[in-house]
Amino acid sequence: MSAPQRLTVAQLIATPGGNWGGMEKHTADLAEELARCGHKVHVLAHPDYRHRFSHTINFHPLPVQWGRRNPLLKLRLRQMLRKLSPDVLHAQGSKAAALISGMGAHGNITVGTVHGTKSSHKDFCKLDGVIAVSKGIQQALSHPNTKLIHNGIKPQGSGAKTTHPIPGAQAFAVAVGRLEPVKQFSNLISAWAALKPPLSLYILGDGSEADKLKAQIQRLGAESFIKLPGYEDNPTAWLQQASVCVISSEREGFPYALIEALLARCPVLSTPVNGALDLLPAESLATATGLNALQTLLSVQLADPGSLRKSQEACFEHASRELTLKAMANRTADFYYELLCK
Repeated sequence: MSAPQRLTVAQLIATPGGNWGGMEKHTADLAEELARCGHKVHVLAHPDYRHRFSHTINFHPLPVQWGRRNPLLKLRLRQMLRKLSPDVLHAQGSKAAALISGMGAHGNITVGTVHGTKSSHKDFCKLDGVIAVSKGIQQALSHPNTKLIHNGIKPQGSGAKTTHPIPGAQAFAVAVGRLEPVKQFSNLISAWAALKPPLSLYILGDGSEADKLKAQIQRLGAESFIKLPGYEDNPTAWLQQASVCVISSEREGFPYALIEALLARCPVLSTPVNGALDLLPAESLATATGLNALQTLLSVQLADPGSLRKSQEACFEHASRELTLKAMANRTADFYYELLCK
């Protein structure tokens, strides 16, 4: 780390267990890297998440399934923090920010990370500092102490096992994400079925729209070239062999699929969402998030995959330097030190 002082950091996730998404993964990755760098890290979260953290992290179960205004939850949190006495209290997401608002004490700081665009970010107003994971989110914040820190990951090795077999000889495209309405995979399927490019499309993920999307593929007669294998534990291995990764979302905070693809040197085509707007060249972005704009983008760019890859060489190099877990943790710790010195 950039300063010798070792910190005691308490990170709070206030999601009610069950779902493990980008924000929870971000918290686990950051906690592990901060601990690896010598900081003492505590994570306060729903007991369901205990198995997600290694022995290097001090995990403390908290009944965060209770509402953010629940006085017993606030009491339990206050008691826990009094015992831990962290230098840094870091809230991941708006509910966690609301819970720690006003809990800062002399000698420590409160920080919150905003993971998605919302109509209001008032829960972060009383914190000492706020981290935004994309430029779009940062521009929507009015807090005087904000810092842009892109998500970073530690990619899996290509030798790691995959949940589903990767296609052999044929060229293919990949989309990765939860099968939920915000990802707009129905638009992607419609566009792909209409264009019939010389690439099969594999959408890796599971979610509430799985049956609906399978029915759509059947209705369009596209079963031979659009596939829904299910959740994939190692998308990196797929991305290392794919010709292109497509992001079709209506909105994003900062999509992990984008980072994973660029680190795997897989070109990305995307709707104009946070993260993609930060990192991709204009010709790789649709002009809007709707079906027609996505279909136009795919029609133009899939006609010449070689040129697409060349146009993103600088993106791959930037990702290898800046979108790593180490870079994210270093910038986060630097922000902690900056706030502690104020």
